[in-house]
Amino acid sequence: MSQYDITIIGGDGIGPEVTREAFKVADAACEVFGFQLKKNELPIGSQYFLDHGDPFPDAMFEEARQGDAIFLGAIGDPRCEPGKVEYGIIAKCRFDLDLYVNLRPVKLLQESLCPLKGKGPADIDMLIVRENTEGAYTGMHGFAHKGQPLEVATQTMVYTREGVERAIRYAFHLAETRERQPGKEAQVTLVDKANAVRAHDLWQRTFYEVAKEHPNIKTDHAYIDAACMWMVKNPEWFDVAVTPNLFGDIITDLGAMIQGGMGMAASGNIHPGKVSLFEPIHGSAPKHAGKNVASPIAAAMAVGMMFDYLGEKKAAQAVDKAIADLFADGRLKGASTGTHPTNEVGDMIAAEIRKN
Repeated sequence: MSQYDITIIGGDGIGPEVTREAFKVADAACEVFGFQLKKNELPIGSQYFLDHGDPFPDAMFEEARQGDAIFLGAIGDPRCEPGKVEYGIIAKCRFDLDLYVNLRPVKLLQESLCPLKGKGPADIDMLIVRENTEGAYTGMHGFAHKGQPLEVATQTMVYTREGVERAIRYAFHLAETRERQPGKEAQVTLVDKANAVRAHDLWQRTFYEVAKEHPNIKTDHAYIDAACMWMVKNPEWFDVAVTPNLFGDIITDLGAMIQGGMGMAASGNIHPGKVSLFEPIHGSAPKHAGKNVASPIAAAMAVGMMFDYLGEKKAAQAVDKAIADLFADGRLKGASTGTHPTNEVGDMIAAEIRKN
């Protein structure tokens, strides 16, 4: 029987609650498909940082590095300086583990969940590849004359040929291998802003060089402002998209809203073949913590992504199918806070997996 070492970080706010329900779902899939998870739960998060002054101690990080995957519930607490704990946990994993792909599926399960008029599941089914270790988020920033009227703040965007190319190659690999709606062509769309951010010329040149190696894959291009417009007006145009870090952060949240909201969106922070991190993309929502009102659907979907990455394809498909079936017959109405009790949703998805 296969066994996988999983590091679990419940984190802050609603994070521990949605994580608990996600692993109800994971345990059900393990039972049905015959594999095991060895769970290593770490107590880190904002409270740990406030108590100990270190968001992610080296010893714990080394434990996580040695595992098969990391699951993160949510990070963020208003008692802490913005970004302090997030950078110490999420960014530490992304940079120190070189998790160079942030993969965000944008898939509509039920037409009623979509705010766009006349769009259904056949129209919204895309994968967005966000480069995850470069761009504006590398931490190269500074201040001059801080606190004075003539204060200067700078932040440097950094792109390397290697970093750009490996993200683009991953996108073409997905376009060649992913399952898609019947009749939809394989396509990779580059989203950048090379007309204003001239460093993005590196993205364009690399994209079209890699595209020559994949003549069976259609290509398209959109500047980030136009891509946001087309995602709302014609989301069916997108199959796989690849984009720099900052723009990916923005466009994937737009994608979350057209698929039903932040409570429906999961992501993977991936380095193929190495330990990778999976998480729901919603925040920690401290005001909702402990009330049993947060939706765990995105967290359950993140478990499905984790299973797919680990090679447990049938378990991943079962998680996705269970959630889709619950929406299809009306037992799940939505993924907004307060729509269903948190624990009830976890129980429903786990039971559906066992039933099938």
